[in-house]
Amino acid sequence: MAIDITVSDAHHRWPTDGEDRPLIIGMAGGSGSGKTTIAEAVVETVGEDLVSLIKHDAYYRDLGHVGLEDRIKVNFDHPDSLETELLIEHLQALRAGRSIERPVYDFSTHTRTDRTVRIDPERVVIIEGILVLAEPELRELMDLRIYVDTDSDLRLLRRLQRDLIERGRTVESVIDQYLSTVRPMHLQFVEISKRYADLIVPEGYNPGVVGTVTSLIRDFLATR
Repeated sequence: MAIDITVSDAHHRWPTDGEDRPLIIGMAGGSGSGKTTIAEAVVETVGEDLVSLIKHDAYYRDLGHVGLEDRIKVNFDHPDSLETELLIEHLQALRAGRSIERPVYDFSTHTRTDRTVRIDPERVVIIEGILVLAEPELRELMDLRIYVDTDSDLRLLRRLQRDLIERGRTVESVIDQYLSTVRPMHLQFVEISKRYADLIVPEGYNPGVVGTVTSLIRDFLATR
């Protein structure tokens, strides 16, 4: 059941009151749940000059020192595959008003590139990823936690489409990864993390949830 958070409720619960720092929003959900679409729509609606979006999967550990055949065997859906400690450092820097250099990951080679993307400490920062609510130290930095709850069959179809088009994968490799790691890790880490959510969004993207999150953000901005 979705948790209904009204704008007036949120106004009285922002822990940033009295602190000059960004509002940190975590947005989780299974692979293909629609969380990225929601997060990007919120940024577009509110404005890139006010909201920064950081994707957790930009922080996959660099596997350049490992042979390609061994890289493919890595469980990329396990929390250990992500350098979450670096993301935590970066969020702490943003909270302190300092810019960061976010890594850029190459999903076709499973390596981190030499490039980075500068992220400035805007008034709101959204962290998006399947495991952002599964990490206790990461959760502690969030002021609002959102979980996008979408049926598994729809999530699989979306993941298949994304990996074929955007990441140059084959159908066989996507299905094999889904059965061997994605589904088991979803059940072990992702699904249970929704217990930590302040807001649960059913059935993925819809204009209503974008409006709700946007209203919450604008309510916060009005207090600054």
